[in-house]
Amino acid sequence: MTDIPIVEEPGALRRYARMLWADKFALCAVIFLLVVVLMALFGPALMGDLATRQNLRGRNAPPFDLSRGWVWFMGADALGRPLLARIVVAAQNTMLVAAGAVLGSAVIGTTLGLVAGYAGKRTGEVIMRLADIIMSFPSLLLAVVVLYILGPSVPNLIIVLAITRIPVYLRTTRAEVLEIRERMFVQAALVMGAPTQRILFRHILPVVIPTLTTLATLDFAFVMLAESSLSFLGIGIQPPEITWGLMIAQGKQYLTNAWWLSFWPGLAIILTTLSLNLLSNWLRIALDPVQRWRLEMRGRKND
Repeated sequence: MTDIPIVEEPGALRRYARMLWADKFALCAVIFLLVVVLMALFGPALMGDLATRQNLRGRNAPPFDLSRGWVWFMGADALGRPLLARIVVAAQNTMLVAAGAVLGSAVIGTTLGLVAGYAGKRTGEVIMRLADIIMSFPSLLLAVVVLYILGPSVPNLIIVLAITRIPVYLRTTRAEVLEIRERMFVQAALVMGAPTQRILFRHILPVVIPTLTTLATLDFAFVMLAESSLSFLGIGIQPPEITWGLMIAQGKQYLTNAWWLSFWPGLAIILTTLSLNLLSNWLRIALDPVQRWRLEMRGRKND
């Protein structure tokens, strides 16, 4: 009697790692984003003193000069502070504002979207009119007005940006719920007497999460650009706090003779946004059971 070989299915983590390895652009994006996260977590503790220590003899020092040390590779700002250290330290506030705004808007918008999609028509209409009111104001204009009244600070910036992004998650979740609630497994749970809360959070929400994950990845890039725009306008994070957008604003008056003051933080924003978009594109395919076979086939070929 011959033994029939049993092919074991790889675990979920291994399967996603293989799909990520198959998409080299997404892999590079993940590596870069991990570096940014590490900068945000440990940068202020490692380079906080260098980022704030002034040295007027080295003001506007040009980049690529390693005579003073590797930390001066990107040059120095108008007060002689090394740009590399300041970019590393500024990553914390930039990521904190973007992550806080995306998390807040995703939680509130998803909850309201679940209720609007599954509750009665009247409740759904009230919630959707609330979303229409928020969307009737341009997001940046609303942020400018609110921050001018409340004052620029990290908590106020997170709250304002979160409020402006709630309709995105609300509308997306509601559209998904309206379709999912008609599926057989939801109807079966309803017939068996499952409570509404269990149906929403146990049966419907797990189906919606892949779409929201992809949306949140894209939205993270949008919020980060919005924060940079507000800081550039002077109503975002204020000194002595620092973000990449504020660094660009501080260097704009030196563009003719010290371009590197705005170039390096701008490059950090561009690379982070590009990485988030590449990761979002990979997540859209990897989390979709209909399309993920493309990445799985590429991963098997690479093996």
